[in-house]
Amino acid sequence: MRRELRYGAAAVRNRSAVQLTLWSVPEILPTALYGIAVARATDSFLAGNAGQGIAWLGGLVATACLGSAGSHQVYGRLGELVEPVRDDLVRRVVRGALRTGDEASVARVNRQVEIVRDTFAGLVLVIRNFAVTLVGVLAGLLSLAPVIAAFVVPPFLLGFAASLAVLGLAADRVRASLRADEELATAATMTFGGVRDITATGAEEFSERLVARPIEAQATAERELAKIAALRTLCFAVGGWAPLLILLAVGPWLLGRGVTTGTLLGGLTYVLIGLQPALSTIMSALGDSGLRYVVTLGRILDTDLPDEAKRAPTNRRRSGYEVQLRGLTFAYGPGAEPVLDRLDLTVAEGEHLAVVGPSGIGKSTLAGLVCGLLRPTSGRVLLGGAAPADLTTDVLADTRVLIPQEAYVFTGTVLDNLVYLLPDATVGEVESAVRAVGIERLVDRLGGLRAEVKPDELSAGERQQLALVRAYLSPAPLVVLDEATCFLDPEAERRAEEAFAARGGTLIVIAHRISSALRARQVLVLDGNQATLGTHPTLQHTSPLYRELLGHWQPQKPQTPIPPRRPSRPQPASWRRPADRV
Repeated sequence: MRRELRYGAAAVRNRSAVQLTLWSVPEILPTALYGIAVARATDSFLAGNAGQGIAWLGGLVATACLGSAGSHQVYGRLGELVEPVRDDLVRRVVRGALRTGDEASVARVNRQVEIVRDTFAGLVLVIRNFAVTLVGVLAGLLSLAPVIAAFVVPPFLLGFAASLAVLGLAADRVRASLRADEELATAATMTFGGVRDITATGAEEFSERLVARPIEAQATAERELAKIAALRTLCFAVGGWAPLLILLAVGPWLLGRGVTTGTLLGGLTYVLIGLQPALSTIMSALGDSGLRYVVTLGRILDTDLPDEAKRAPTNRRRSGYEVQLRGLTFAYGPGAEPVLDRLDLTVAEGEHLAVVGPSGIGKSTLAGLVCGLLRPTSGRVLLGGAAPADLTTDVLADTRVLIPQEAYVFTGTVLDNLVYLLPDATVGEVESAVRAVGIERLVDRLGGLRAEVKPDELSAGERQQLALVRAYLSPAPLVVLDEATCFLDPEAERRAEEAFAARGGTLIVIAHRISSALRARQVLVLDGNQATLGTHPTLQHTSPLYRELLGHWQPQKPQTPIPPRRPSRPQPASWRRPADRV
């Protein structure tokens, strides 16, 4: 939101904005004078001086004509202020379309740019009118009776400040409501489309649970929006009605201390005709047009960001990437036993977690859920407070990186494979990552960073090593290694895991060997659809399964190995003892 507000502030720093401000000055005069004119005219009529009262009202009409002339000039200056903004946005959209080939650019030019222009113009007018009214009313109240201003202005400013504070909260609630609507539409469409299959397989209860979560989320979002509406009403009551009630309450006290009836009526006029409508208008505009302006302008500015601005540097990790699992349940079908059942887990930023358990127990399923590749049957997965499905592809890619057991390597140079997730990485950064993960010999054997890679000529372990360096270079602060070192020997695995632990950010290791658990700060033991979290010493005493897994693992004893076809390659998994697997 700050970026969009800075853009709007920069747009009004030109000659047209200065002229618009100057032409607003004539409008201040009638705003400041109408309370005084009403007060003086009332006192004149009460004193029997009808001519003087009529003269005051005539003067008010004359100043209103002067103010209308200023308003006429304001609209001319508004066009000169807004049209350059539209031209700049069109240039940004076209520039982004030429760079990315995005077909959505037509919609941005035809609709989104016009939305920003219209809302920007409306906001400029509303804010200008509010400023004119506020200055005029303050000037009039101080000229009429400063004591009345002391009772009126503070509650008005308090209500206005509270409405600004609620505005940011309202924007968050609207975004949450939109996400809930999308989730509900997706779940409902999927359920309605499979009604026949659901009925045939007796999966009504499963479908009901599937749709119940987004329904509840959508209802919760609407309730939160209703609370925001109530808060806005409260803010208006404080800023708009409280000054009027206070002035009526202290009226007898003021009259007893020399304030005339006309002066009191003039103060009420300032509140009813000036402050109340101004506060209502600006609250409505900021809550409606302001939100549309921020959201739509943000979409346009995102398309114009240069590529290097969209990528985080290697030495900068994205903040807000805590992993939270809340009541997480996942099953591979309506009648299937849950692989994970109501799992609650928090992986703090910077944590090193190992996940262990028997083969097929759901470790890789958990990795897929954390990374957003699978959707939970029920419960929630949150990355930095947001569900993976709610994050854009770019944000999700910059948040987490997953290396599966079968690593992907493509035809191209070694360097191309390593910098795939950070194309602007320097050669020095790549060489540092190669040394950290420990694949210098592999890179040398392949012919260096500029050598061509033929994936079918690489062993599974060599592909894993290249993928590990690729993940190490990624800007993502959350790394999930799903048995990503299963084809490496224990020493190579140790070096790679220690490199990621020292890299910064969060590391989740789906363990292939129990030695990965010994290196982690926290260990999650999956046992059926149950889970136990603790440290290595604690789990030795509290988890029978962990003790069993630990007992199956013994350090490798020297033995005569079967000569590999390529001495420099890591030994395949079939050459290791079965007891070494978790």
